[in-house]
Amino acid sequence: MENIAGRKSALGWAVHLSVLILVVLWLLPTVGLFVSSFRTGDQIAASGWWKALTTQTQMNPAIRLSGEEREEGGVFVITGQLFENAGAEVTRWGTSSRAPEAYLPGDTAELKKDRTLTVEADGGFRFEAQESQEGKRLPRVFTTASAPPEFTLDNYQLMLFDDSNAEGMAKAFFNTLTVTIPATVIPLLIAAFAAYALAWMDFPGRALLIAFVVGLLVVPLQLALIPLLKLHLAIGIGKGYMGVWLAHTGFGLPLAIYLLRNYMVGLPKDVIENARVDGATEFQIFTKIILPLSFPALASFAIFQFLWTWNDLLVAKVFLIDATGQTTVMTNQIVELLGTRGGNWEILATAAFVSIAVPLAVFFAMQKYLVRGLLAGSVK
Repeated sequence: MENIAGRKSALGWAVHLSVLILVVLWLLPTVGLFVSSFRTGDQIAASGWWKALTTQTQMNPAIRLSGEEREEGGVFVITGQLFENAGAEVTRWGTSSRAPEAYLPGDTAELKKDRTLTVEADGGFRFEAQESQEGKRLPRVFTTASAPPEFTLDNYQLMLFDDSNAEGMAKAFFNTLTVTIPATVIPLLIAAFAAYALAWMDFPGRALLIAFVVGLLVVPLQLALIPLLKLHLAIGIGKGYMGVWLAHTGFGLPLAIYLLRNYMVGLPKDVIENARVDGATEFQIFTKIILPLSFPALASFAIFQFLWTWNDLLVAKVFLIDATGQTTVMTNQIVELLGTRGGNWEILATAAFVSIAVPLAVFFAMQKYLVRGLLAGSVK
Protein backbone atom coordinates (compact mmCIF):
# COMPACT_ATOMS: atom_id res chain seq x y z
CA MET A 1 0.00 0.00 0.00
CA GLU A 2 2.93 2.33 0.57
CA ASN A 3 3.79 2.35 -3.15
CA ILE A 4 0.31 3.16 -4.42
CA ALA A 5 0.39 6.01 -6.97
CA GLY A 6 -0.48 9.33 -5.44
CA ARG A 7 0.86 8.52 -1.99
CA LYS A 8 4.24 9.67 -0.74
CA SER A 9 6.50 7.39 1.21
CA ALA A 10 7.93 8.29 4.60
CA LEU A 11 11.32 8.85 2.93
CA GLY A 12 9.77 11.40 0.56
CA TRP A 13 8.22 13.33 3.41
CA ALA A 14 11.55 13.25 5.29
CA VAL A 15 13.38 14.64 2.24
CA HIS A 16 10.85 17.46 1.77
CA LEU A 17 10.98 18.31 5.47
CA SER A 18 14.78 18.38 5.44
CA VAL A 19 14.81 20.67 2.42
CA LEU A 20 12.29 22.98 4.10
CA ILE A 21 14.40 23.16 7.26
CA LEU A 22 17.54 23.95 5.26
CA VAL A 23 15.74 26.68 3.31
CA VAL A 24 14.49 28.27 6.52
CA LEU A 25 17.95 28.10 8.14
CA TRP A 26 19.53 29.78 5.11
CA LEU A 27 16.76 32.35 4.81
CA LEU A 28 16.65 33.52 8.43
CA PRO A 29 20.00 35.40 8.44
CA THR A 30 19.05 37.24 5.24
CA VAL A 31 15.66 38.23 6.59
CA GLY A 32 17.28 39.31 9.85
CA LEU A 33 19.76 41.56 8.01
CA PHE A 34 16.97 43.03 5.89
CA VAL A 35 14.79 43.89 8.90
CA SER A 36 17.71 45.18 10.98
CA SER A 37 18.85 47.46 8.16
CA PHE A 38 15.66 49.51 8.63
CA ARG A 39 15.79 49.67 12.45
CA THR A 40 17.41 52.26 14.67
CA GLY A 41 20.47 51.50 16.77
CA ASP A 42 18.52 51.72 20.03
CA GLN A 43 15.95 49.17 18.92
CA ILE A 44 18.59 46.76 17.64
CA ALA A 45 20.35 46.97 21.00
CA ALA A 46 17.09 46.45 22.90
CA SER A 47 15.62 43.46 21.05
CA GLY A 48 16.08 40.99 18.23
CA TRP A 49 14.86 41.59 14.69
CA TRP A 50 11.97 39.15 15.17
CA LYS A 51 10.43 41.67 17.59
CA ALA A 52 10.64 44.54 15.13
CA LEU A 53 6.83 44.82 14.82
CA THR A 54 6.14 44.84 18.57
CA THR A 55 6.36 47.60 21.16
CA GLN A 56 9.81 47.67 22.75
CA THR A 57 10.50 48.34 26.42
CA GLN A 58 14.06 49.39 27.14
CA MET A 59 16.13 51.19 29.74
CA ASN A 60 17.59 54.31 28.17
CA PRO A 61 21.01 55.80 29.00
CA ALA A 62 21.10 58.60 31.53
CA ILE A 63 19.77 61.89 30.12
CA ARG A 64 21.12 65.18 31.46
CA LEU A 65 18.39 67.79 31.92
CA SER A 66 18.70 70.89 29.79
CA GLY A 67 16.56 73.86 28.86
CA GLU A 68 15.95 77.55 29.36
CA GLU A 69 15.41 78.70 32.92
CA ARG A 70 12.58 81.05 33.89
CA GLU A 71 11.29 82.44 37.16
CA GLU A 72 7.71 81.78 38.30
CA GLY A 73 6.64 83.28 41.64
CA GLY A 74 10.10 83.23 43.13
CA VAL A 75 10.81 79.67 41.90
CA PHE A 76 13.23 78.94 39.12
CA VAL A 77 11.70 76.49 36.61
CA ILE A 78 13.13 74.50 33.68
CA THR A 79 10.80 72.48 31.45
CA GLY A 80 11.51 70.36 28.41
CA GLN A 81 11.35 66.95 26.73
CA LEU A 82 13.63 64.01 27.51
CA PHE A 83 13.22 62.27 24.15
CA GLU A 84 14.04 63.67 20.73
CA ASN A 85 11.58 61.38 18.96
CA ALA A 86 7.93 61.48 19.90
CA GLY A 87 6.07 58.24 20.62
CA ALA A 88 8.05 56.83 23.54
CA GLU A 89 6.13 56.36 26.79
CA VAL A 90 7.88 56.41 30.16
CA THR A 91 6.93 53.51 32.42
CA ARG A 92 9.46 54.06 35.24
CA TRP A 93 12.12 56.66 35.95
CA GLY A 94 14.71 57.66 38.54
CA THR A 95 17.48 60.10 39.32
CA SER A 96 20.15 57.64 40.46
CA SER A 97 21.83 54.67 38.82
CA ARG A 98 21.19 52.77 42.04
CA ALA A 99 17.44 53.19 41.66
CA PRO A 100 16.70 53.88 37.97
CA GLU A 101 13.04 52.81 38.36
CA ALA A 102 12.19 54.50 41.66
CA TYR A 103 9.28 56.63 40.36
CA LEU A 104 6.20 56.28 38.21
CA PRO A 105 5.20 58.79 35.51
CA GLY A 106 3.74 61.91 37.14
CA ASP A 107 5.58 61.41 40.45
CA THR A 108 7.66 64.25 41.90
CA ALA A 109 11.15 63.46 43.16
CA GLU A 110 12.61 65.48 46.04
CA LEU A 111 16.22 66.33 45.23
CA LYS A 112 18.98 67.94 47.25
CA LYS A 113 19.12 71.70 47.85
CA ASP A 114 15.32 72.11 47.81
CA ARG A 115 14.94 71.03 44.22
CA THR A 116 12.14 68.92 42.72
CA LEU A 117 11.69 67.04 39.45
CA THR A 118 8.55 65.72 37.82
CA VAL A 119 8.58 63.45 34.74
CA GLU A 120 5.42 62.73 32.74
CA ALA A 121 4.61 59.64 30.69
CA ASP A 122 5.32 61.39 27.40
CA GLY A 123 8.87 62.32 28.51
CA GLY A 124 8.09 65.90 29.45
CA PHE A 125 9.73 67.13 32.66
CA ARG A 126 9.46 70.05 35.09
CA PHE A 127 12.44 70.94 37.24
CA GLU A 128 12.04 73.48 40.09
CA ALA A 129 14.67 75.07 42.33
CA GLN A 130 14.69 77.81 44.98
CA GLU A 131 17.74 79.48 43.46
CA SER A 132 18.99 80.00 39.93
CA GLN A 133 20.71 77.04 38.29
CA GLU A 134 22.61 79.09 35.75
CA GLY A 135 26.11 77.63 35.33
CA LYS A 136 25.29 74.69 37.57
CA ARG A 137 25.13 71.06 36.57
CA LEU A 138 21.57 69.78 36.32
CA PRO A 139 20.66 66.28 37.50
CA ARG A 140 20.44 63.21 35.28
CA VAL A 141 17.31 61.15 34.64
CA PHE A 142 17.20 57.39 34.10
CA THR A 143 14.13 56.19 32.21
CA THR A 144 12.53 52.91 31.25
CA ALA A 145 10.28 53.58 28.29
CA SER A 146 8.18 51.65 25.81
CA ALA A 147 8.55 52.71 22.19
CA PRO A 148 6.42 51.75 19.18
CA PRO A 149 8.03 49.97 16.21
CA GLU A 150 10.24 52.39 14.30
CA PHE A 151 11.73 51.98 10.85
CA THR A 152 13.99 54.40 9.05
CA LEU A 153 15.75 54.89 5.72
CA ASP A 154 18.51 56.94 7.35
CA ASN A 155 20.80 53.90 7.44
CA TYR A 156 20.67 53.56 3.65
CA GLN A 157 20.99 57.31 3.23
CA LEU A 158 24.19 57.24 5.27
CA MET A 159 25.63 54.12 3.64
CA LEU A 160 24.95 54.89 -0.02
CA PHE A 161 24.69 58.64 -0.47
CA ASP A 162 26.61 60.37 2.32
CA ASP A 163 30.16 60.34 0.94
CA SER A 164 31.29 62.87 3.55
CA ASN A 165 31.20 60.04 6.10
CA ALA A 166 33.62 57.13 6.35
CA GLU A 167 30.63 54.81 6.14
CA GLY A 168 29.69 55.88 2.60
CA MET A 169 29.69 52.79 0.40
CA ALA A 170 28.51 54.30 -2.88
CA LYS A 171 32.05 54.36 -4.28
CA ALA A 172 32.79 50.90 -2.92
CA PHE A 173 29.61 49.64 -4.60
CA PHE A 174 30.67 50.86 -8.04
CA ASN A 175 34.24 49.68 -7.43
CA THR A 176 32.87 46.20 -6.77
CA LEU A 177 30.88 46.31 -10.02
CA THR A 178 34.02 47.43 -11.83
CA VAL A 179 35.85 44.37 -10.52
CA THR A 180 33.03 41.82 -10.80
CA ILE A 181 31.62 42.39 -14.30
CA PRO A 182 34.92 42.10 -16.25
CA ALA A 183 36.11 39.30 -13.93
CA THR A 184 32.98 37.36 -14.91
CA VAL A 185 32.87 38.14 -18.64
CA ILE A 186 36.58 37.62 -19.43
CA PRO A 187 36.92 34.02 -18.13
CA LEU A 188 33.52 33.16 -19.61
CA LEU A 189 34.64 34.18 -23.10
CA ILE A 190 38.02 32.45 -22.87
CA ALA A 191 36.54 29.28 -21.36
CA ALA A 192 33.84 29.04 -24.03
CA PHE A 193 36.44 28.95 -26.82
CA ALA A 194 38.66 26.51 -24.91
CA ALA A 195 35.75 24.21 -24.03
CA TYR A 196 34.62 24.02 -27.66
CA ALA A 197 38.13 23.14 -28.78
CA LEU A 198 38.46 20.41 -26.13
CA ALA A 199 35.01 19.03 -26.91
CA TRP A 200 34.76 19.03 -30.70
CA MET A 201 38.16 19.68 -32.26
CA ASP A 202 40.73 16.91 -32.75
CA PHE A 203 44.35 17.87 -32.13
CA PRO A 204 47.39 16.21 -30.50
CA GLY A 205 47.51 16.37 -26.71
CA ARG A 206 43.80 17.10 -26.19
CA ALA A 207 43.43 14.40 -23.53
CA LEU A 208 46.45 15.73 -21.66
CA LEU A 209 45.01 19.24 -21.71
CA ILE A 210 41.72 17.97 -20.30
CA ALA A 211 43.57 16.14 -17.53
CA PHE A 212 45.63 19.28 -16.84
CA VAL A 213 42.45 21.38 -16.50
CA VAL A 214 40.95 18.84 -14.10
CA GLY A 215 44.16 18.90 -12.07
CA LEU A 216 44.04 22.68 -11.79
CA LEU A 217 40.66 22.39 -10.05
CA VAL A 218 42.37 21.08 -6.90
CA VAL A 219 45.12 23.71 -6.74
CA PRO A 220 44.50 25.88 -3.63
CA LEU A 221 43.94 29.55 -4.33
CA GLN A 222 46.29 30.59 -1.53
CA LEU A 223 49.15 28.62 -3.10
CA ALA A 224 49.25 30.84 -6.17
CA LEU A 225 48.66 34.25 -4.59
CA ILE A 226 52.24 35.29 -3.85
CA PRO A 227 53.85 34.00 -7.09
CA LEU A 228 51.09 35.60 -9.14
CA LEU A 229 51.40 38.89 -7.25
CA LYS A 230 55.16 38.96 -7.89
CA LEU A 231 54.50 38.41 -11.60
CA HIS A 232 51.93 41.21 -11.69
CA LEU A 233 54.28 43.60 -9.90
CA ALA A 234 57.09 42.71 -12.29
CA ILE A 235 55.00 43.61 -15.35
CA GLY A 236 53.36 46.64 -13.70
CA ILE A 237 49.73 45.53 -13.20
CA GLY A 238 49.84 44.61 -9.53
CA LYS A 239 48.14 47.70 -8.13
CA GLY A 240 45.02 48.19 -10.22
CA TYR A 241 41.94 46.68 -11.77
CA MET A 242 43.85 44.85 -14.52
CA GLY A 243 45.71 42.77 -11.96
CA VAL A 244 42.59 41.71 -10.07
CA TRP A 245 40.74 40.96 -13.34
CA LEU A 246 43.50 38.64 -14.53
CA ALA A 247 43.77 37.02 -11.11
CA HIS A 248 40.05 36.20 -11.03
CA THR A 249 40.28 35.02 -14.63
CA GLY A 250 43.11 32.63 -13.85
CA PHE A 251 41.44 31.23 -10.74
CA GLY A 252 38.07 30.82 -12.46
CA LEU A 253 39.14 29.33 -15.80
CA PRO A 254 39.63 25.67 -14.71
CA LEU A 255 36.08 25.36 -13.38
CA ALA A 256 34.67 27.25 -16.36
CA ILE A 257 36.43 25.08 -18.95
CA TYR A 258 35.53 21.87 -17.12
CA LEU A 259 31.86 22.83 -16.76
CA LEU A 260 31.40 24.11 -20.32
CA ARG A 261 33.35 21.27 -21.92
CA ASN A 262 31.18 18.65 -20.19
CA TYR A 263 28.05 20.41 -21.40
CA MET A 264 29.25 20.85 -25.00
CA VAL A 265 30.25 17.19 -25.25
CA GLY A 266 26.65 16.25 -24.58
CA LEU A 267 25.25 18.33 -27.43
CA PRO A 268 23.87 16.45 -30.47
CA LYS A 269 26.77 15.33 -32.66
CA ASP A 270 24.65 15.12 -35.78
CA VAL A 271 23.88 18.87 -35.71
CA ILE A 272 27.57 19.77 -35.70
CA GLU A 273 28.52 17.23 -38.37
CA ASN A 274 25.68 18.42 -40.64
CA ALA A 275 26.89 22.01 -40.22
CA ARG A 276 30.40 20.97 -41.26
CA VAL A 277 29.02 19.15 -44.29
CA ASP A 278 27.14 22.31 -45.26
CA GLY A 279 30.42 24.20 -45.25
CA ALA A 280 30.22 26.00 -41.90
CA THR A 281 33.54 27.00 -40.39
CA GLU A 282 34.48 26.14 -36.82
CA PHE A 283 33.88 29.74 -35.77
CA GLN A 284 30.42 29.74 -37.35
CA ILE A 285 29.56 26.46 -35.63
CA PHE A 286 30.75 27.87 -32.35
CA THR A 287 28.89 31.20 -32.54
CA LYS A 288 25.65 30.08 -34.24
CA ILE A 289 25.14 26.59 -32.83
CA ILE A 290 27.26 25.86 -29.77
CA LEU A 291 26.82 29.15 -27.88
CA PRO A 292 22.98 29.30 -28.15
CA LEU A 293 22.69 25.65 -27.09
CA SER A 294 25.18 26.12 -24.23
CA PHE A 295 23.40 29.05 -22.61
CA PRO A 296 22.39 27.06 -19.46
CA ALA A 297 26.01 26.12 -18.78
CA LEU A 298 27.22 29.65 -19.52
CA ALA A 299 24.63 31.09 -17.14
CA SER A 300 25.51 28.52 -14.49
CA PHE A 301 29.18 29.47 -14.49
CA ALA A 302 28.33 33.17 -14.68
CA ILE A 303 26.35 32.81 -11.44
CA PHE A 304 29.23 31.09 -9.65
CA GLN A 305 31.87 33.51 -10.92
CA PHE A 306 29.78 36.58 -10.17
CA LEU A 307 28.99 35.46 -6.62
CA TRP A 308 32.61 34.52 -5.98
CA THR A 309 34.12 37.76 -7.26
CA TRP A 310 31.44 39.94 -5.65
CA ASN A 311 31.97 38.38 -2.21
CA ASP A 312 35.75 38.07 -2.55
CA LEU A 313 38.00 39.75 -0.02
CA LEU A 314 41.29 37.86 -0.23
CA VAL A 315 42.06 38.47 -3.93
CA ALA A 316 41.00 42.12 -3.64
CA LYS A 317 43.24 42.59 -0.60
CA VAL A 318 46.24 41.11 -2.42
CA PHE A 319 45.88 42.42 -5.98
CA LEU A 320 43.92 45.64 -5.52
CA ILE A 321 46.43 47.59 -3.46
CA ASP A 322 45.27 51.16 -2.83
CA ALA A 323 46.28 53.28 0.15
CA THR A 324 43.86 56.11 -0.76
CA GLY A 325 40.72 53.97 -0.78
CA GLN A 326 39.77 54.91 -4.35
CA THR A 327 39.46 51.25 -5.42
CA THR A 328 38.13 49.78 -2.17
CA VAL A 329 35.51 47.07 -2.72
CA MET A 330 32.48 46.48 -0.52
CA THR A 331 33.84 43.49 1.36
CA ASN A 332 36.90 45.49 2.39
CA GLN A 333 34.72 48.47 3.30
CA ILE A 334 32.64 46.30 5.62
CA VAL A 335 35.80 45.01 7.32
CA GLU A 336 36.81 48.62 7.95
CA LEU A 337 33.36 49.34 9.38
CA LEU A 338 33.79 46.47 11.83
CA GLY A 339 36.84 48.25 13.16
CA THR A 340 35.57 51.82 13.17
CA ARG A 341 31.85 51.37 13.84
CA GLY A 342 31.73 48.01 15.58
CA GLY A 343 29.03 49.16 18.00
CA ASN A 344 26.72 50.63 15.36
CA TRP A 345 24.87 47.46 14.46
CA GLU A 346 22.33 49.27 12.28
CA ILE A 347 25.15 50.50 10.02
CA LEU A 348 26.79 47.08 9.84
CA ALA A 349 23.46 45.37 9.09
CA THR A 350 22.71 47.85 6.31
CA ALA A 351 26.19 47.46 4.82
CA ALA A 352 25.93 43.67 4.91
CA PHE A 353 22.51 43.65 3.25
CA VAL A 354 23.61 46.08 0.56
CA SER A 355 26.54 43.79 -0.20
CA ILE A 356 24.29 40.72 -0.68
CA ALA A 357 21.40 42.44 -2.49
CA VAL A 358 23.01 42.33 -5.96
CA PRO A 359 24.15 38.66 -5.72
CA LEU A 360 20.66 37.69 -4.57
CA ALA A 361 19.11 39.48 -7.54
CA VAL A 362 21.52 37.79 -9.96
CA PHE A 363 20.93 34.37 -8.43
CA PHE A 364 17.14 34.54 -8.50
CA ALA A 365 17.15 35.94 -12.04
CA MET A 366 19.25 33.06 -13.39
CA GLN A 367 18.53 30.20 -10.99
CA LYS A 368 16.49 28.23 -13.55
CA TYR A 369 19.70 27.68 -15.53
CA LEU A 370 21.77 26.66 -12.53
CA VAL A 371 20.63 23.04 -12.16
CA ARG A 372 20.64 22.49 -15.92
CA GLY A 373 24.21 23.72 -16.09
CA LEU A 374 25.38 21.67 -13.10
CA LEU A 375 23.89 18.49 -14.58
CA ALA A 376 25.68 19.10 -17.87
CA GLY A 377 27.08 15.88 -19.28
CA SER A 378 25.71 13.70 -16.48
CA VAL A 379 23.18 11.93 -18.74
CA LYS A 380 23.89 10.60 -22.22
